[in-house]
Amino acid sequence: MNRPTNGLRWTGALAALLLLGASPRQASPGPYSIEAIRYGTIRDFRVSGLVMGAPRDERMDIAMAFWLLRGNDRVILFDTGFHRARWFDAGFDVADFLRPDSALLQAGVDPSEVTDVIVSHAHWDHMGGIDLFPGATVHIQRDEYAYYTGPAWRDGGRHGGIDEEDVVALVRRNLAGKVDLVEGDDAEVIPGIRAYTGARHTYASQYILVEGDEPFVLASDNCYLFRNLETHTAGATFLPEDRAGNEAALERMARLAGSPARVVPGHDPLQFLRFPTRGRVALIHQP
Repeated sequence: MNRPTNGLRWTGALAALLLLGASPRQASPGPYSIEAIRYGTIRDFRVSGLVMGAPRDERMDIAMAFWLLRGNDRVILFDTGFHRARWFDAGFDVADFLRPDSALLQAGVDPSEVTDVIVSHAHWDHMGGIDLFPGATVHIQRDEYAYYTGPAWRDGGRHGGIDEEDVVALVRRNLAGKVDLVEGDDAEVIPGIRAYTGARHTYASQYILVEGDEPFVLASDNCYLFRNLETHTAGATFLPEDRAGNEAALERMARLAGSPARVVPGHDPLQFLRFPTRGRVALIHQP
């Protein structure tokens, strides 16, 4: 997760440009169930790191989660959590941690059954578990892959929140022929699942639309909290000038889902209260 920077105010003209094509497409039968899996909590997290302009002294416990989609003979994870030891010593108060592959078992899925992993972005707490699911094909934006395996580590590059070991694991997966590079905005990743860009949480972060009669958007860190949606306020972004893109993306997510109630943020513990939850698993949608 990035820390916030002072963003530039976005104009109506820019927002309109970013929202082009944001109307929801015709719904098709939804083959996927969707579950959120909570593998840990970060306690006492600074809310201004999640909602730009929030009071500096406001803090909350946030959920560490990834999402499970099942259908069409696929077992798909959207993000993978993390497990590398260095991040427990990075100043975050991590509690109730269960390694993501073990947390997945609580949803009745063996890690070896995972066929696909869609990576929203390359931060440590989202791509940091790809090595726990070695049989899966990893789907990541082409530009995200190219940047964090190259220019991010050179002079002038930005790699805050990116773990070198995660990058090596990603490259190794690519050498094994198990990386699918997603080609930009409004791209089909897997039948019934489309990826969208423009939120600029990282260099080329993506969020996904799970199509169906009741479409859902899984936002990951492109929308941290329901509060971002409700107040139309950006979260932490790659650069200050990307704030406009993030705020426009919040509007677009609601349009794509057909309702803001079907947009699932990345770290909001309320998703485990708003949806039926048993243990660490919340049932977001059952077709």
